[in-house]
Amino acid sequence: MSNHLPAGAGNGGGGGRAGDSGLRYPSNGKTIYHRPLNRTKTAELSKAAFAYLFAEMVSYAQRRVTGIQELEKRLNLQGHPIGLKLLDLLLFREPPRTQLRPLNIIALLHFIKINVWTHLFGRQADRLEKSSNPDTPDEFMIIDNEPLVNAYISVPKEMSQLNCAAFAAGIIEGVCDGAGFPARVTAHTVGDTGGSGSNNGSGGGTGADGGRGEGGEMWPGRTVFLVKFQPEVLEREALIGAKS
Repeated sequence: MSNHLPAGAGNGGGGGRAGDSGLRYPSNGKTIYHRPLNRTKTAELSKAAFAYLFAEMVSYAQRRVTGIQELEKRLNLQGHPIGLKLLDLLLFREPPRTQLRPLNIIALLHFIKINVWTHLFGRQADRLEKSSNPDTPDEFMIIDNEPLVNAYISVPKEMSQLNCAAFAAGIIEGVCDGAGFPARVTAHTVGDTGGSGSNNGSGGGTGADGGRGEGGEMWPGRTVFLVKFQPEVLEREALIGAKS
């Protein structure tokens, strides 16, 4: 990456221009990247701005796709690098005594449910559950009853299986990968009144933070983020548990 400042960025004039791009730069030559990371800690983005931006992201991802799965994969890929950077940012903003990366699966998922969700959406995720299926001990579920990313998206009937929260799933996957817990994360809409199993047959779940979730009648847009960790993550957990 070049270290040269854009043309006109360092002069004392009233806001220079970078070539013919039309981009304006502050007269002092400093951009958003020069701001202290803690200065915007409590800043909020308007929902209208987010809705417009995210709608454009979905429209961009929808170009030249052959199906819903490919579209969700593109949204997932858009969110993944955000998760990687968000992990470092949130840890940097923690007090020095608690500035530690999560060291086990439960600590990581609680970090996502509380810290990541609060930073992104202003509230915690609704539930955290572990798959009750003994054949899938590597599956955990983060549940959001009303995902903000779906609030301003109108899905046509022919694409009823589409869940644009795949973007948030990509953020979760990026956080997991950045923390050293490689995983595959997918978003599933839950419309049934039973447990919180996704539509891939993983079954219901027992609450990692206690109890079982509400049914889908009260929350028609309820989304389950299915986190499936790689085998080496479970092997490491078993070794750590045996040593402790």
